Amino acid sequence: MHIHTYSDLISISKVQPEPQRLLFVLAKAELPEEATDEQKARFRNKEGGYLAPVLCVDKLPSEVESFESFVKESEQTGVDWDVVFIAAMSGYAGEAPQPEQAEQPLQMMVEQIKAGIVANYVTLDREGHAIQLA
Repeated sequence: MHIHTYSDLISISKVQPEPQRLLFVLAKAELPEEATDEQKARFRNKEGGYLAPVLCVDKLPSEVESFESFVKESEQTGVDWDVVFIAAMSGYAGEAPQPEQAEQPLQMMVEQIKAGIVANYVTLDREGHAIQLA
């Protein structure tokens, strides 16, 4: 199954054999303080830099059925972000994972994103479209 949009993600999460809990890590594109002029120019063209996690949250798919509602809720935090990384946790015996069960996986996501290990996550831009990171 290919996920191209947030809607695809929600649709797929709803047809899984067990209920899902979605894990979100929002990240902001940043440039190192010691960046060269060339790096700064590339960054202005949305090339280069790095993605720094700025916020993480877990939600049931039913709590964030549209990307617009997700973005609106995120704006209430006052935290600016450029990209969201998303993973899913499967429940057991017909029950979705509880929020406290998401704490450790979210922290692992944050650490992996800091290390540049992002291939296992759905990555979306602020419009809810899937993006590939090089």
